[in-house]
Amino acid sequence: MGKYAPIRSFLQKSGAEMVPMTFARVESLLGFKLPNSSGYPAWWSNNPTNNVMTNEWLAAGYKTEQVDVAGRKLVFRRTTPVGRADDAEDGRAKQPRRHPLFGWMKGTVTIAPGVDLTEPADPDWGEAAWGSEPRERKG
Repeated sequence: MGKYAPIRSFLQKSGAEMVPMTFARVESLLGFKLPNSSGYPAWWSNNPTNNVMTNEWLAAGYKTEQVDVAGRKLVFRRTTPVGRADDAEDGRAKQPRRHPLFGWMKGTVTIAPGVDLTEPADPDWGEAAWGSEPRERKG
């Protein structure tokens, strides 16, 4: 059972079409504070690759809407008929299929502070390759 599973259980048990909640109520259900990133509307998007908690409310058959990060509240709206969210035989909701290599290098690369990956590695590469003299164009 994952740390965000209580939100799935709560939503499944409610069975309501709409479940308005405050962020404080979500934190109360989970038993811990939401991450700082929950202060951004994108964290509450219904993209299954967004974050772990998203998969829990999607598996319960709900989607988020009316997300008000300033007011710290949102509404979960049912997307599946009651009793249809858990289709798997073992009681777990089916997760979207991903390629097995998805995320296999997560956490293995660190970019040093102050490094700009969009900056050319060698700004003088042209001179090294072609020299500093202008080349004649063959026409």
